[in-house]
Amino acid sequence: MTKKTSGLAAAAANAALTAMLALAAAAPAQSADAIAVTDFSGAPGNGNYSFLSSTPRTLADVLDRSRQRPPATAVGQLLLPKGTGATSKVPAVLLVHGSGGVYPELADFWGKRLNDQGIAVFVIDIFGPRGVKSTAEDQSQVPFSADLADAFAALKLLASHPGIDRERIAIMGFSRGGTAAWRTAVNKIAAGLTSDGLRFAAHIPVYAGGCTGITSVTVKAGVFGPAPMLWLHGDEDDYTYASDCQEFAQRIKAAGTPTQFVLLPGARHKFDSGNPRRIQLPNVTKARKGCPLEFDVDALTFRDRRDGAAIPTGEVGNFSKTHCAAVGASVEGDRTARENAAKAVDAFLKQVFKL
Repeated sequence: MTKKTSGLAAAAANAALTAMLALAAAAPAQSADAIAVTDFSGAPGNGNYSFLSSTPRTLADVLDRSRQRPPATAVGQLLLPKGTGATSKVPAVLLVHGSGGVYPELADFWGKRLNDQGIAVFVIDIFGPRGVKSTAEDQSQVPFSADLADAFAALKLLASHPGIDRERIAIMGFSRGGTAAWRTAVNKIAAGLTSDGLRFAAHIPVYAGGCTGITSVTVKAGVFGPAPMLWLHGDEDDYTYASDCQEFAQRIKAAGTPTQFVLLPGARHKFDSGNPRRIQLPNVTKARKGCPLEFDVDALTFRDRRDGAAIPTGEVGNFSKTHCAAVGASVEGDRTARENAAKAVDAFLKQVFKL
């Protein structure tokens, strides 16, 4: 082996090691080092914890308690602010990752920021325990309903912690996690996954998915609960379109749920990333702008939002392929947009949690 070849091999090995370390840093809540718990009644401190959840295959499995929901394990990283439970219970925010899985900024930026304001944080890893790293190119690897099951299982877990106020737990999700953040506000979804009436105190979808397409829902009075919503979206997002989410949020507001929408100028998808480089993702799947597909949780049928017509189950796939399916997008970190989004979250939670 020549010195040049040896040097290239060493560089390749170093690059591989760096990539492995980066992957490990991006997924802090792995099941391998997680402590299994049934609840948080023992007031555990910071660390990784695994807990029981399930994997409903469809939304119908969520809505109907008589349907099978295969058991699953979820994992989360608990980050408590200093003085938790010392004088009074603290509020908490559940953070839900997107299609790329857990990434460092969830704990390093959002977790730290929220902790600094006296708010506990729980970063859940939906994919890792199910053996999946990313669903960006194939969302069917993990059913969207699994995100909902893990979110409500995490809510129940957090509510059992003696240092956390069960009436002040919010959910904040990013991209696919943003879909979970707003879907957990749907009354029938909550009823299907909770037995004691426990609900999230607020919902914060960030560059959310699901505003159109197969995970969207028909908005009308009574579909969503009364907990307030804060939507955050970049106006240059070409992965989940701001115009679709803005229109969706407006309909939710008109139906009676207190809703705010913050549009961030020049920001793209994953603007909270610390990487300012624009990255093209040619193979990711997404909903086409203006996709008219939605699901009516009352009638249990898919509809064409343009005229309200029901779409037979056997035709949903072709309808989605024709009107909704698209590929390719970009992501780009933007520290200015991230800071402006964080300030909006600060103000929103200060009001919701009465800080």
